[in-house]
Amino acid sequence: MAATTEDPQDQPAAPAPRRRRPGRIAKAVSVLGELLITAGLVLGLFVVYSLWWTNVVADRKADQEGDKVRDNWAASDDSAAPEGPVGLDTKDGIGFLHVPAMNSDEILVKKGTSNDVLNDGVAGYYTDPVKATLPTSDKNGNFSLAAHRDGHGAEFHNIHKLGKGDPIVFETKDKWYVYKVYATLPETSKYNVRVLDAVPKESGRKKAGKYITLTTCTPIYTSRYRYVVWGELVRVDEVDDRRTPPAELR
Repeated sequence: MAATTEDPQDQPAAPAPRRRRPGRIAKAVSVLGELLITAGLVLGLFVVYSLWWTNVVADRKADQEGDKVRDNWAASDDSAAPEGPVGLDTKDGIGFLHVPAMNSDEILVKKGTSNDVLNDGVAGYYTDPVKATLPTSDKNGNFSLAAHRDGHGAEFHNIHKLGKGDPIVFETKDKWYVYKVYATLPETSKYNVRVLDAVPKESGRKKAGKYITLTTCTPIYTSRYRYVVWGELVRVDEVDDRRTPPAELR
């Protein structure tokens, strides 16, 4: 009798290997990984919001408020406009700061240094714990200001670029107040209010004069310390009909 062979296809298939279920440790690692990815995305979005989007919103708000101030100034020149002191409106803003060395556009200056004020992309003059002396006053004193360095307009982001002799110009409806930087303090305690004194002795000055002080947080992206720049008034120019800026801004 001839030998017969079985067709391999007729043979029963071998059972598929059973897949091992992941253990508890593997599951925990997987869940932890997903949580870390999610946390990273949330943190990244927060950074984008804090350092970019808040600048967009603040700049838009500051532009609107600045336009309102300039409209008020223009209205005060209209004989049909109601009489009143619109050149120094402490609610809408008292003027504009120009600091060429910081590569910044004009900065609206308003009353107060709380976040409610500064978050709108402006600089604020101190009312507490030391009251700033406004340059429009005939008195000697210190026109002390604060602004954010990062986020919310970051108006003083490049404050570290200011050096001795650099101009700081404050513009009001009727005058240009031209200051020159004479001293800087790269780091001091956030509680050091002596830098705001009418005679800022920490800057090296011992006599009364007309000073300006710019303050902001440092290092960048933190609020641990304060960065301070001092300037002294060198002259006051009248605003002409064409509102020609002083030579320091041309």
